[in-house]
Amino acid sequence: MKAIAFTQSLPIDHPDALQTIDLPTPAPEAHDIRVAVSAISVNPVDAKVRSSALPEVGEPRVLGYDAVGIVDAVGSAVSRLQPGDRVWYAGNVARQGSNAEFQLVDERIASLAPKSLSDNQAAALPLTAITAWELLFDRLELGMRNTQGKSLLVIGAAGGVGSILVQLAKQLTDITVIGTASRPESQAWVKSLGADAVINHHQPLDQELKAAGFDGVDMVISLNQTDHHFEAIIEALNPQGKLALIDDPELIDVRKLKMKSLSLHWELMFTRPLFTTDDIAKQHDLLTEVAAMVDDGRLTTTLGKVLGPINAENLKRAHALIESNSTIGKLVLEGF
Repeated sequence: MKAIAFTQSLPIDHPDALQTIDLPTPAPEAHDIRVAVSAISVNPVDAKVRSSALPEVGEPRVLGYDAVGIVDAVGSAVSRLQPGDRVWYAGNVARQGSNAEFQLVDERIASLAPKSLSDNQAAALPLTAITAWELLFDRLELGMRNTQGKSLLVIGAAGGVGSILVQLAKQLTDITVIGTASRPESQAWVKSLGADAVINHHQPLDQELKAAGFDGVDMVISLNQTDHHFEAIIEALNPQGKLALIDDPELIDVRKLKMKSLSLHWELMFTRPLFTTDDIAKQHDLLTEVAAMVDDGRLTTTLGKVLGPINAENLKRAHALIESNSTIGKLVLEGF
């Protein structure tokens, strides 16, 4: 099968940063489905792994953590899905990824794709939807709380995770959502997704919040540059507030959370598949729920731009755009 891989960590403008190779078509293990990949999206984790992880010697590493495709084979323990099913998923960072014609994925972290979306529209959503859902309902436990009158600040709301998180928070909770975005077009995007207010994270957050009518917030989800905003986040949070994040900030002094009894929550959507947790199938369940919400018209795709077919050159373009930190929505590639 054709795949796009890397064999060493190189800057994305290097000719060999990503290469087209041939690999054997993999055989499913017990819980695996094998998927003929139709469309993929590119996430910050793709660029992060490419630039920092070293493949084993002689083992090309295939990236890609979002996909839509058709199941063509299943393992002996598979019970939820079958050949011919059109599925979506985000995979497992410890396994070969979706930048290939065929991919193995545990059926417990995949589900049927939304019927109302095209392949490229659907490919924009799985990883970010899982991340956003787990942030809201597993880490901050909003489904177990009365959110009426509570407020949530989402830093970096125009990106992939923020774009679906704002929608999920407004659809499934009563919380007031304040998103941050710095450019007119990204601010308009966040507002269109349902945010109650949008502020500029290039300005002091306390001033921006006050100008929008908020003296403080009950929760903060920081999706990027947490170290840059850390002091402002502490200032903005009300006593006994909660901070959740997904990035890898430079050293932050968590002792500063003590005075207000603030709590810190980290989210990595790969945790369940990496450790095969007892509740690994929750990712199947939440993707099924998200697909139903999409088909009911309650959620919209966060597709930003389709860059063309899945090949090395287009993936290099996608990685470069991701590394520029200026994307709105998701970058998608479709077909080989």
